[in-house]
Amino acid sequence: MPEADNLYAGIPEKVLRDIEFTEILHHSQLVRIERIISTGQVSPEGFWYDQAEDEWVALLDGEAEIAFSDQPAIRLTRGDHLLIPAHCRHRVSFTSTNPPAVWLAVFIRKFAE
Repeated sequence: MPEADNLYAGIPEKVLRDIEFTEILHHSQLVRIERIISTGQVSPEGFWYDQAEDEWVALLDGEAEIAFSDQPAIRLTRGDHLLIPAHCRHRVSFTSTNPPAVWLAVFIRKFAE
């Protein structure tokens, strides 16, 4: 029998102060769903994500900014979401600390064509 869980529960306080918290909520061959809690963490300078899968992100709380290598950055606030296509080079350039940025990220692998 499935059990309900809460996206805002179970985050150790020490983790929030020291490092970004990432938890895989579901994983299959085609989809991975993660909860990410950021408290000021950003991608390293000069680093770009270049992922083989599409990534849909929703910001459930806080604020964040995603920078792109070939277009202007997008600022996200609570409730905003966007789809980052596969191989779209991007990085996290800002996350709020109070409240923390609470992300829901869904990574979607494409079917072989």
